[in-house]
Amino acid sequence: MSQVKILCRVNEADSFKINDNYIDYNINQNNIFTYTFWNKKLLHLPNFFTKTALDMLYISLFVYGADRIIPRDSTDDCWTRNFKLYIPVLDKNAWVKNKNLLEEMLCFLSGDSWEIEFRQRELTKREKEYKNSIEVNKNKIDFNEVCMFSGGLDSFIGAIDLLEDNLERDILFVSHYGGGKGVKEFQDILRNKLIKKYNLMENNFYSFYASAKKGVEETTRTRSFMFFSHAVVLASSSKKTVKLIVPENGLISLNIPLTSSRLGSSSTRTTHPYYLSMFQELLNNLKLDVNITNPYQFKTKGEMIKGCSNIEFLRKNIINTMSCSHPFLYGETDTCHCGYCLPCVIRRAAILKAGIKDDTRYREVDFTSKGIAKVNYSSYMLGLKKFDKKRAFLNIQKAGPIKTDLEKFTDLYIRGMNELKTFLED
Repeated sequence: MSQVKILCRVNEADSFKINDNYIDYNINQNNIFTYTFWNKKLLHLPNFFTKTALDMLYISLFVYGADRIIPRDSTDDCWTRNFKLYIPVLDKNAWVKNKNLLEEMLCFLSGDSWEIEFRQRELTKREKEYKNSIEVNKNKIDFNEVCMFSGGLDSFIGAIDLLEDNLERDILFVSHYGGGKGVKEFQDILRNKLIKKYNLMENNFYSFYASAKKGVEETTRTRSFMFFSHAVVLASSSKKTVKLIVPENGLISLNIPLTSSRLGSSSTRTTHPYYLSMFQELLNNLKLDVNITNPYQFKTKGEMIKGCSNIEFLRKNIINTMSCSHPFLYGETDTCHCGYCLPCVIRRAAILKAGIKDDTRYREVDFTSKGIAKVNYSSYMLGLKKFDKKRAFLNIQKAGPIKTDLEKFTDLYIRGMNELKTFLED
């Protein structure tokens, strides 16, 4: 596929052009892109954002937009696209120095080819207005930690464990949702449960929407970069070292294909150790004082549930968490777990492992009524049949290089597969 060139803009005053065919992409035009980052809740932050953090946010929005508007099936192999983005930034020198690292990170995350050319810009009128408003506002919040809050079971456990251990409540929870149905409603329910249980404020929670108009590509592997970038830009307002907590079970983060199809569209490298290491390196190079940690890197989902700091609160609210990769189907009026996608199967296996009654509503419980459920079940069983403990240390390298803790990751993988085996053979 020939290179897709996208000229990115943050305002109408940007008159930059190139001598070639390109897609003109101004994310502040509502017919092109919609996002809700700039809102009044930002005024309670300690300071305005650092230049490189704000740049990262916009870069992630442009990357996500490109990911959505160019379909994979338009390429020769129906997967790999070739992008060149022309992006305006506030600190061009910093980004030019880290151009190769950023491109490598994006290539690993999405499976595409990325080239980015940076140009210098200044703060927009809106950015200046928010900067002034944040500086004069006296009603500030203080925080030392930022936690990703997706509305899933893992992120809910992460929130509970943090809040049970943190009496100061100096934590920001960051959520993101897109145009699809099925995510925000669960995030809202869990947010309200946490506020009531732990006496939190609304200002402890930041939720952002982003959607590319005319977006046709559904794989959206770059969505996690945008999700993380929202957290990073908020963290930069503290002007001190902030811990960025990414709560996800280690089996999912390894992204090891259980079936051949898992290598395709539904696969994600959101929290793969190699991706997180590159992301941390980028943060360090940009002098963004944010330390990424996944406290559950070496735990299965079942082990996360069993080890939760408030198991009773978790037990009552498991039904309010959403793990499914496609919780809403065309023609349906409400959302629920499908029951047969890999995230659903890992969820069901984990709840069984923890010995908790699963009251979650699943479209498909026993893999018999829907064609795709039967196919998935057969694929899972084939994957389990082919699973070889002796080759586990090789299998964990399939999605990306594991450079440290090889034995711990191998043992985690074996325990995770045993968790799945117990459920699927039940």
